[in-house]
Amino acid sequence: MTDVRRAAERYPGGDPGTGIESWHAFSFGPHYDPDNLRFGALIACNEERLLPGAGFDEHPHSHTEIVTWVVEGELTHRDSTGHETVVRPGDVQRLRAAAGVRHVERNDAETPLTFVQTWLAPLEPGGEPAYEIVRGIADSTPYAIPEAGAMLHLRRLGAGERTAVPDGRHLYVHVVRGEVRLDGEELGAGDAARVTEAKELDVVAVTPAELLVWEMS
Repeated sequence: MTDVRRAAERYPGGDPGTGIESWHAFSFGPHYDPDNLRFGALIACNEERLLPGAGFDEHPHSHTEIVTWVVEGELTHRDSTGHETVVRPGDVQRLRAAAGVRHVERNDAETPLTFVQTWLAPLEPGGEPAYEIVRGIADSTPYAIPEAGAMLHLRRLGAGERTAVPDGRHLYVHVVRGEVRLDGEELGAGDAARVTEAKELDVVAVTPAELLVWEMS
């Protein structure tokens, strides 16, 4: 079964007056929806847009695997485990909140920043926080998060190109940019498809496109 969620259906958030615009795919903050709390391991998929100089001051997380993909611009990350990193397009950043961690996310560059941040629920709570960044991840290199029973696949397609997506109990396809066709549905930037019991599905790019595909048990 394929459940398509459009970009326009996301819940708005952030603080536009301070240069922060957020769009939430799942129940979040004041936008409580008991029928949209999670899909597989996913509990959040947020598109964040920060103007130059804007950002999220230090705040806590716990019992969450936080994966960040920069679309445009540069993201400055600092956390309470001592990591300070600039994340750029093509990098995958992962922060394991575990029993508790605090971090800061800012746009310290002179151009606007857009990033997609996904939160996953771990199979077991607790543990020690951890941080990892993979620079310039390639299409053919899936990124595994065994702590959440999940795998991230990046797909970059030229117009007219076709690619298979993984079979799986839960499959979440987020369109970062461009337009694609999946299981008879056309998806544009910011749209997502939640596929249950995915099997033998292909994605066809209508235009040049970039996708984040989460394969989950």
